[in-house]
Amino acid sequence: MNLSPKTIIFTIFAIFIIGMALLAAHTQEKADNEKCRYTKTDYGYLMVLREGDDVLANLENLAKEKQIPSANFTGIGFASDATFGFYDFNAKKFNPKTFNKVEMGSLTGSIAWKEEKPSIHVHGVATDDKFDAYGGHILALKVGTGSMEIYITIHNEKLERKLEQPLGANVLQLNCNQ
Repeated sequence: MNLSPKTIIFTIFAIFIIGMALLAAHTQEKADNEKCRYTKTDYGYLMVLREGDDVLANLENLAKEKQIPSANFTGIGFASDATFGFYDFNAKKFNPKTFNKVEMGSLTGSIAWKEEKPSIHVHGVATDDKFDAYGGHILALKVGTGSMEIYITIHNEKLERKLEQPLGANVLQLNCNQ
């Protein structure tokens, strides 16, 4: 095959441009993955999560990393997937329902511990593009387009959750002897 010098130079330039674009995309992806997700405040932490982040996993990781004894939190933001669960006391399980592309108008919950692992309990209210609202216990939550802001207030006492019968649910335990 006989290629002209112009064709060779153009091909080399095109390969260079494509390589640079791939490098830039990889660098941006790496920067997105390394973005700061929380900062210390006077009362605890401010967490800002971005598209694709798993809200419950990030809260659990923060509790483990910082050994948060207990906390409560509130938040707002966009969700790509919000799975709510309504607890069936007879069956002793959650009946889940997932909503996509919703705005979390309210997010509230607590951080405690169960068997040496963080136990995240969260409820919320989500609205869709028709302004219909859905709410209750949140089983799973992923950040959608935009971000989610969560304000975490730390408490000094370590709180535990334990499975209580006949309820069959994890209940926050109080230390009333203080």
